[in-house]
Amino acid sequence: MKKESDDALVRDLADGIISGSRAKLARAITLVESKKLAHRRQAEALLQEILPFTGKAHRVGITGVPGVGKSTTIDTLGSNLTSAGHKVAVLAVDPSSTVTGGSILGDKTRMARLAVDRNAFIRPSPSSGTLGGVAARTRETMLLCEAAGFDVILVETVGIGQSETTVAQMVDFFLVLMLPGAGDELQGIKKGVLEIADMIAVNKADGEGVERAKAAASEYRAALHILAPRSSVWSPPVVTISGLSNEGLDTLWSQIETHRTRTTQNGEFEATRARQQVSWLWAMLETRLMEAMKTNPTVAAMLPELEQAVREGDVAVSAAVGRIAEAMGI
Repeated sequence: MKKESDDALVRDLADGIISGSRAKLARAITLVESKKLAHRRQAEALLQEILPFTGKAHRVGITGVPGVGKSTTIDTLGSNLTSAGHKVAVLAVDPSSTVTGGSILGDKTRMARLAVDRNAFIRPSPSSGTLGGVAARTRETMLLCEAAGFDVILVETVGIGQSETTVAQMVDFFLVLMLPGAGDELQGIKKGVLEIADMIAVNKADGEGVERAKAAASEYRAALHILAPRSSVWSPPVVTISGLSNEGLDTLWSQIETHRTRTTQNGEFEATRARQQVSWLWAMLETRLMEAMKTNPTVAAMLPELEQAVREGDVAVSAAVGRIAEAMGI
């Protein structure tokens, strides 16, 4: 009976998502975010069911330092896209939520227009868990949104370092927003974000910021020029925009579409998507194995004492790992 009820739930959610029900989509996302074993199995069945309806969206990652204007830019860009007939989903990868338990998107007031747009959907990252766990849920949410008919997925990262790399590995195009002004150019280069960027957009190019934005853009072009291109058909452009004044965003989106056209024609697009799928497989497998280890009663009982022994130098790390592996039968 339980199997039949699970099948009925999965079928109901899948049908609702495919028909565009926002309520079913929200419920499905809650399901994939759940850590309960029964819910995980239902989520796996659901994702398999909707898989044929996924993969057609533009997946765009967006990052930038705090204060760069990500929220305003996403709100304006997303509104432009919905006005042009697109359906836009905004998802978040927020490593800070693993510490505070909070959500970067909060009550969604940071994106006032998209929050009330019927052709837009905003979803913050899960409120707890590792970055790997948050990223896994974001990938699954992305598939659900695609099956629900959203043809543009904007994935925002608020953190720095690993979160940027993680988002870059789950999207088709990685956009980096930068501030005009002294020091920001070198800051961006030091973080290595230029190496994974498909485009640099210097924001706040309005009013007195126009000339500073142009100067910053020149610095980034020079920096990008010395980096080896990751694609044979695409060199990351540097543009100036104003998310607040809605200037340059049409050109920005046109570049994103051009990138997809070119990489599709030479096979890079499909090759990247396939590589991301395999990478996702291994990332989820590692997460699942770690969960299995931490929930294993034998391992859980021995871990505190073993950690203390390693901390005090009484047991070698390799020996400690060997004991844990033996306790798990591997």
